[in-house]
Amino acid sequence: MELVLADLGDIPVANDFVEMAVAVEDDPKVALKVMVCGDCRLAQTVDLKAADDLFRNDYAYFSSASTSWLDHAERYVDRMIERFGLAPGARHVEIASNDGYLLQFSMQRQLDTLGIEPCRSVADAAIAKGIPTRVDFFGRAYADGLVAEGWQADLVTANNVFAHVPDVNDFAAGIRTLLKPEGVATVEVQHLLRLMQRNQFDTIYHEHFSYYSLLAAKRVFEAAGLRVFDVEELPTHGGSLRYFVCRQEAGHPTGPAVARVLAEEIEYGLDRDEIYHGFAENVDRLRLAFRSLLLDLKADGKRIAAYGAPAKGTTLLNYCGVDRSVIEFTVDRAASKQGKSIPGVRIPIVAPEMIAAAKPDYLVILPWNLKDEIMQQMAGTSGWGLRFITAIPWPSVV
Repeated sequence: MELVLADLGDIPVANDFVEMAVAVEDDPKVALKVMVCGDCRLAQTVDLKAADDLFRNDYAYFSSASTSWLDHAERYVDRMIERFGLAPGARHVEIASNDGYLLQFSMQRQLDTLGIEPCRSVADAAIAKGIPTRVDFFGRAYADGLVAEGWQADLVTANNVFAHVPDVNDFAAGIRTLLKPEGVATVEVQHLLRLMQRNQFDTIYHEHFSYYSLLAAKRVFEAAGLRVFDVEELPTHGGSLRYFVCRQEAGHPTGPAVARVLAEEIEYGLDRDEIYHGFAENVDRLRLAFRSLLLDLKADGKRIAAYGAPAKGTTLLNYCGVDRSVIEFTVDRAASKQGKSIPGVRIPIVAPEMIAAAKPDYLVILPWNLKDEIMQQMAGTSGWGLRFITAIPWPSVV
């Protein structure tokens, strides 16, 4: 039986923002369909866009733009130092280190740090901060080269990159190679269970090649000679898991959280086919409800804008057919996105100051995982009665 998690049709590549002067029909689109393996339960996109095309050169996502994400990174560094007794000089490697958002805190704590980042634009931002960063993709061959240089790591961090890797087996094998015999890797990734429970279909986009449950991730790591010895549930990105991974023979005891999360996944039905078919039906119902909400407001003469230009916004707006005729503009704090538009629907991206100038009646929060942070930022600009809309887990006025 064919297991389809979601079939969203032809969608533009999420972070390929375009100038408004370019014709709409020139926005390239790629089929976006996610299938689930009936054996290992790994969910993956069917038509892959090459990683070289997605993550090289002018990548528009800078992690430091979110203050809550910076706080998350600093807490992580302090916890890892305390939990695993990392002394000054311990080696910390981050894979997909972006603009140095996390390694800056490791350097402040006197860890010996190295970032590996395939995208030149964000890597340059890290290098400008004095953070040692190499521009390349990570895999087993690259890890072999690092080890030959003497760069085996006490701690390897891979935050929100595991889903972006087309060859998951090569990536996991690289982590094993890079780790010291008792070293620890933490791999943080959105939890497929929460994605399905909370209707987070907009987090499906071409950059995400894979969608992980613990059921699936555990098998990938085991095939590479690694063991998941602990797992933490995190609120980031609508519900994430942080896998604590070591070499199979390492001495880290396996904690009870591993069995607990596996049991919850099985109870929900991630080991059975039926649950995946049900998710696809929920996605279609949400699309209809979101369109209806916005079109009813427009019919009443209300002005609607949006906040943010995240990857998830491209998926949501294109799949739901919500374009500039419905949402006048969206704002984003990242200067690299301003002056461009969301591909496909061509909603202009402008600076946040535009909200106070235009005074829309409603603001659609596209990065719903940052809803509280955004509403706090907007607290001083709602004197005209601005109200907020979120689409996930169900369309509603906040």
